[in-house]
Amino acid sequence: MILAENKKAHFDYQILQSWEAGLVLAGYEVKAVRAGQISLKESFVVINLNPKTKRPEARLLNCHINKYQKAGPLPGYDPTRSRRLLLHQKEINSIYGKIQPKGLTLLPLRVYTKGTKIKVAIGLGRGKKQFDKRAATKKREVDRTLKRKLKNQ
Repeated sequence: MILAENKKAHFDYQILQSWEAGLVLAGYEVKAVRAGQISLKESFVVINLNPKTKRPEARLLNCHINKYQKAGPLPGYDPTRSRRLLLHQKEINSIYGKIQPKGLTLLPLRVYTKGTKIKVAIGLGRGKKQFDKRAATKKREVDRTLKRKLKNQ
């Protein structure tokens, strides 16, 4: 079941490859996400070294998860805190090697449940130019009008 989707990602970026990652959340955040209180707008994924283990790890930044209404007082709760993504070390190394070329970004595409777990689909994207966006919008409009004409006949 899809809980949140980043619709802007497919419009602003050309998605080259995608991966599935687990998301580390607190208990009240899990309940809030399952209630649909999550937003992926303006969020992105970074890979940096963990200072304790000296290994690279993936983190989801700027993902906004509202405070769960029934959780009671949560002093100091930050809805946009950095959240760790669970990926195998080989996957992280592979992704890190791919984002080194200029102009590639890691972004969350959607948050969904798989069994009892909450997963994030992350994608490797290259930013689209303005004319690419206009061409995509025009193609979508042409397809829409063709479908309407075929439906009416």
